[in-house]
Amino acid sequence: MNFLIERAVHEDYQIMADVIQSVWRQIERKDWFVADDSEYTCHTLQEGNGIGYKAFEMETNALAGVLIASLPGKGEENLGWDIGMAEEELGRVAHMESVAILPKYRGNGLQHTLMKIAEEELRNHGYRYLMCTVHPENKFSKNNMIKQGYQVVLTKEKYGGYLRDILYKELL
Repeated sequence: MNFLIERAVHEDYQIMADVIQSVWRQIERKDWFVADDSEYTCHTLQEGNGIGYKAFEMETNALAGVLIASLPGKGEENLGWDIGMAEEELGRVAHMESVAILPKYRGNGLQHTLMKIAEEELRNHGYRYLMCTVHPENKFSKNNMIKQGYQVVLTKEKYGGYLRDILYKELL
């Protein structure tokens, strides 16, 4: 399969949230994925608190997956606080918030492609540190992140009591 990747605009928030929610509904272990809803997705894209990408399968033009990277600034949700990052560096942190690939399109390296495109844009805008969270038992997602250069730096409760590995990658 071949995919076309497009930068999301604010008006895309609902279709992006729909993909994320669809993937969440199909997950057996619901505690492994805290799914962004349409309100959060709208706020992230509209307020400049993040960037998003949509992947379309080229032959059918069907939406295959989405990615949202949030830009937490020095807010309390910045994962940099969790790992003891210096306050002056927090503005250079981006979170790889949600990657959701519909089942029909998995196995084509689409998550990797979306992440690489987002990383390049973030690098070009001066972001240096990428962070994300993964449930410690979700070996598939964690291994995907590790293959892309992330490392587990801390395990702790996040998001109202969900145990998560915090992963980190420095852009060079």
